[in-house]
Amino acid sequence: MNQGGKKQFDFGTVKCLNAVHSCSFSDRTYAGNSMGFLITGNEGNFYFSGDTALTNDMLLIPHWAKLDFAILCIGDNFTMGYKVAIEAARTVQCNKVAGVLCDTFPYIKINHQQAIQAFADAG
Repeated sequence: MNQGGKKQFDFGTVKCLNAVHSCSFSDRTYAGNSMGFLITGNEGNFYFSGDTALTNDMLLIPHWAKLDFAILCIGDNFTMGYKVAIEAARTVQCNKVAGVLCDTFPYIKINHQQAIQAFADAG
């Protein structure tokens, strides 16, 4: 699969979306395109942003599906931080968010209480 493509599976449909992020293996060879995924099915719909910055492409997601939840990166430095992820949640029109891609190493450690409070304040 690649950006813009979609494929039907037993559980539903997966649509590949743009993600803006570098993509290489540990030996620095090219690892392909970065992608996010829109998963739709009878049990619900969700968006997984992948490693990405906020993009205008996210504006299209509500045209394709009403989301039950979104999985957004919140670690900052290499991807969106939680403050920008709040704007991404608004953009994809979803108020249930799971934050990922944080705390795995010092550059992307976050203050969990600040992030939780910021999301709560944003509704």
